[in-house]
Amino acid sequence: MGALKQPVTYTAAEYLALEQTAGFKSEFVDGYIYAMSGASENHNLVTLNIGSYLRNILRGQQSCRVFMSDMRLEVNAGQFYYYPDVMLTCEGKGDDPYHKRNPCLLVEVTSPSTKTVDYREKLRHYLAIPSLRYYLIAAPDVRKVEYFQRNANGEWESGILEENEILLIDCSSLQCGLQLRDVYADMDVPER
Repeated sequence: MGALKQPVTYTAAEYLALEQTAGFKSEFVDGYIYAMSGASENHNLVTLNIGSYLRNILRGQQSCRVFMSDMRLEVNAGQFYYYPDVMLTCEGKGDDPYHKRNPCLLVEVTSPSTKTVDYREKLRHYLAIPSLRYYLIAAPDVRKVEYFQRNANGEWESGILEENEILLIDCSSLQCGLQLRDVYADMDVPER
Protein backbone atom coordinates (compact mmCIF):
# COMPACT_ATOMS: atom_id res chain seq x y z
CA MET A 1 0.00 0.00 0.00
CA GLY A 2 1.24 3.45 -0.88
CA ALA A 3 1.02 6.40 1.43
CA LEU A 4 -1.78 8.86 0.83
CA LYS A 5 -0.62 12.15 -0.63
CA GLN A 6 -1.20 15.16 1.55
CA PRO A 7 -2.94 18.06 -0.18
CA VAL A 8 -0.64 20.93 -1.10
CA THR A 9 -1.22 24.19 0.72
CA TYR A 10 -0.02 27.63 -0.31
CA THR A 11 0.55 30.97 1.33
CA ALA A 12 -1.49 33.94 0.15
CA ALA A 13 1.65 35.39 -1.48
CA GLU A 14 2.25 32.15 -3.40
CA TYR A 15 -1.38 32.10 -4.55
CA LEU A 16 -1.24 35.72 -5.73
CA ALA A 17 1.98 35.05 -7.66
CA LEU A 18 0.41 31.99 -9.33
CA GLU A 19 -2.73 33.97 -10.22
CA GLN A 20 -0.65 36.55 -12.10
CA THR A 21 0.55 33.94 -14.62
CA ALA A 22 -2.26 31.36 -14.58
CA GLY A 23 -4.38 30.83 -17.66
CA PHE A 24 -7.50 30.47 -15.48
CA LYS A 25 -8.98 31.97 -12.30
CA SER A 26 -8.76 30.24 -8.95
CA GLU A 27 -10.10 31.06 -5.52
CA PHE A 28 -7.98 30.77 -2.38
CA VAL A 29 -9.46 29.36 0.81
CA ASP A 30 -7.24 29.10 3.87
CA GLY A 31 -4.21 27.75 2.01
CA TYR A 32 -6.02 25.75 -0.67
CA ILE A 33 -6.47 26.78 -4.31
CA TYR A 34 -9.68 25.90 -6.17
CA ALA A 35 -9.91 26.34 -9.95
CA MET A 36 -13.09 28.02 -11.16
CA SER A 37 -15.22 26.55 -13.92
CA GLY A 38 -17.13 28.34 -16.65
CA ALA A 39 -20.69 29.61 -16.25
CA SER A 40 -23.96 29.04 -18.10
CA GLU A 41 -25.65 31.53 -20.41
CA ASN A 42 -28.28 32.40 -17.78
CA HIS A 43 -25.57 32.81 -15.13
CA ASN A 44 -23.79 35.31 -17.38
CA LEU A 45 -27.02 37.18 -18.20
CA VAL A 46 -28.00 37.58 -14.53
CA THR A 47 -24.48 38.78 -13.69
CA LEU A 48 -24.52 41.22 -16.60
CA ASN A 49 -28.01 42.50 -15.74
CA ILE A 50 -27.10 43.30 -12.12
CA GLY A 51 -23.70 44.75 -12.99
CA SER A 52 -25.12 46.87 -15.84
CA TYR A 53 -27.99 48.11 -13.68
CA LEU A 54 -25.59 49.31 -10.98
CA ARG A 55 -23.10 50.74 -13.49
CA ASN A 56 -25.81 52.80 -15.20
CA ILE A 57 -26.77 54.34 -11.87
CA LEU A 58 -23.12 55.10 -11.08
CA ARG A 59 -22.37 56.89 -14.37
CA GLY A 60 -20.74 60.25 -13.84
CA GLN A 61 -19.44 59.64 -10.34
CA GLN A 62 -16.32 57.85 -9.21
CA SER A 63 -16.70 57.31 -5.47
CA CYS A 64 -18.28 53.90 -6.04
CA ARG A 65 -17.36 51.29 -8.66
CA VAL A 66 -18.98 48.09 -9.81
CA PHE A 67 -16.96 45.05 -10.89
CA MET A 68 -17.97 41.75 -12.43
CA SER A 69 -16.41 38.32 -11.88
CA ASP A 70 -12.82 39.20 -12.85
CA MET A 71 -12.09 41.42 -9.85
CA ARG A 72 -10.74 39.47 -6.89
CA LEU A 73 -11.97 40.10 -3.34
CA GLU A 74 -9.57 39.79 -0.41
CA VAL A 75 -11.25 38.60 2.79
CA ASN A 76 -9.86 38.44 6.32
CA ALA A 77 -6.42 39.92 5.58
CA GLY A 78 -5.66 37.49 2.77
CA GLN A 79 -6.91 34.27 4.35
CA PHE A 80 -9.47 34.03 1.51
CA TYR A 81 -9.62 35.35 -2.05
CA TYR A 82 -12.82 35.04 -4.07
CA TYR A 83 -14.15 36.25 -7.42
CA PRO A 84 -17.73 37.42 -6.70
CA ASP A 85 -20.02 37.62 -9.73
CA VAL A 86 -20.74 41.28 -8.95
CA MET A 87 -18.98 43.52 -6.44
CA LEU A 88 -19.75 47.13 -5.56
CA THR A 89 -17.11 49.08 -3.66
CA CYS A 90 -17.09 52.68 -2.49
CA GLU A 91 -13.44 52.74 -1.46
CA GLY A 92 -12.20 54.71 -4.45
CA LYS A 93 -9.53 53.33 -6.74
CA GLY A 94 -7.70 51.40 -4.00
CA ASP A 95 -4.06 50.41 -3.73
CA ASP A 96 -4.18 47.14 -5.71
CA PRO A 97 -5.49 46.97 -9.29
CA TYR A 98 -6.28 43.22 -8.98
CA HIS A 99 -8.32 42.96 -5.80
CA LYS A 100 -10.59 44.91 -3.48
CA ARG A 101 -11.03 44.67 0.28
CA ASN A 102 -14.04 46.77 1.29
CA PRO A 103 -17.16 45.93 -0.69
CA CYS A 104 -20.55 47.36 0.11
CA LEU A 105 -22.48 44.85 -2.01
CA LEU A 106 -21.60 41.35 -3.22
CA VAL A 107 -23.60 39.12 -5.56
CA GLU A 108 -23.14 35.43 -6.28
CA VAL A 109 -25.15 33.72 -9.01
CA THR A 110 -25.52 30.07 -8.12
CA SER A 111 -24.66 27.05 -10.21
CA PRO A 112 -24.91 23.35 -9.35
CA SER A 113 -21.21 23.28 -8.45
CA THR A 114 -21.20 26.49 -6.34
CA LYS A 115 -24.59 26.63 -4.62
CA THR A 116 -23.44 25.00 -1.38
CA VAL A 117 -20.31 27.19 -1.22
CA ASP A 118 -22.36 30.35 -1.89
CA TYR A 119 -24.80 29.57 0.93
CA ARG A 120 -22.32 28.26 3.51
CA GLU A 121 -18.66 29.21 3.14
CA LYS A 122 -19.05 32.47 1.25
CA LEU A 123 -22.07 33.53 3.31
CA ARG A 124 -20.08 33.10 6.53
CA HIS A 125 -16.96 34.85 5.19
CA TYR A 126 -18.78 37.65 3.38
CA LEU A 127 -21.03 38.57 6.31
CA ALA A 128 -17.89 39.01 8.46
CA ILE A 129 -16.60 41.81 6.19
CA PRO A 130 -17.08 45.06 8.17
CA SER A 131 -17.84 47.24 5.10
CA LEU A 132 -20.39 44.85 3.58
CA ARG A 133 -24.01 45.99 3.69
CA TYR A 134 -25.63 43.62 1.14
CA TYR A 135 -25.06 40.06 -0.05
CA LEU A 136 -27.34 38.74 -2.79
CA ILE A 137 -27.57 35.15 -4.00
CA ALA A 138 -29.37 34.91 -7.35
CA ALA A 139 -30.60 31.78 -9.09
CA PRO A 140 -29.94 31.66 -12.84
CA ASP A 141 -32.84 29.41 -13.87
CA VAL A 142 -35.73 30.66 -11.72
CA ARG A 143 -36.67 34.17 -10.59
CA LYS A 144 -35.24 33.96 -7.10
CA VAL A 145 -32.91 36.35 -5.28
CA GLU A 146 -32.17 35.83 -1.62
CA TYR A 147 -30.69 38.86 0.10
CA PHE A 148 -28.85 39.53 3.33
CA GLN A 149 -28.67 43.14 4.47
CA ARG A 150 -27.10 44.76 7.48
CA ASN A 151 -29.58 46.89 9.43
CA ALA A 152 -28.89 50.15 11.28
CA ASN A 153 -27.90 48.15 14.40
CA GLY A 154 -25.27 46.18 12.43
CA GLU A 155 -27.32 42.99 12.51
CA TRP A 156 -27.98 40.86 9.42
CA GLU A 157 -31.51 40.41 8.12
CA SER A 158 -32.45 38.14 5.25
CA GLY A 159 -35.32 37.68 2.86
CA ILE A 160 -36.32 36.60 -0.60
CA LEU A 161 -36.97 39.39 -3.08
CA GLU A 162 -40.63 39.21 -4.07
CA GLU A 163 -41.93 40.04 -7.54
CA ASN A 164 -42.99 43.65 -6.82
CA GLU A 165 -40.64 44.31 -3.90
CA ILE A 166 -37.87 46.90 -4.13
CA LEU A 167 -34.60 46.17 -2.33
CA LEU A 168 -33.25 49.58 -1.30
CA ILE A 169 -29.48 49.72 -1.67
CA ASP A 170 -27.62 52.50 0.13
CA CYS A 171 -23.86 52.47 -0.38
CA SER A 172 -22.14 55.81 0.14
CA SER A 173 -23.12 57.94 -2.87
CA LEU A 174 -25.23 55.17 -4.44
CA GLN A 175 -28.88 54.90 -3.50
CA CYS A 176 -31.10 52.76 -5.69
CA GLY A 177 -33.84 50.19 -5.65
CA LEU A 178 -33.28 46.75 -7.18
CA GLN A 179 -36.19 44.61 -8.35
CA LEU A 180 -36.49 41.13 -9.82
CA ARG A 181 -37.27 42.68 -13.21
CA ASP A 182 -33.81 44.34 -13.11
CA VAL A 183 -32.10 41.03 -12.31
CA TYR A 184 -33.94 39.00 -14.96
CA ALA A 185 -34.35 41.67 -17.66
CA ASP A 186 -34.75 40.19 -21.17
CA MET A 187 -34.65 36.64 -19.82
CA ASP A 188 -37.29 33.94 -20.12
CA VAL A 189 -36.94 32.54 -16.61
CA PRO A 190 -39.86 30.96 -14.72
CA GLU A 191 -41.02 32.14 -11.31
CA ARG A 192 -39.77 30.12 -8.37
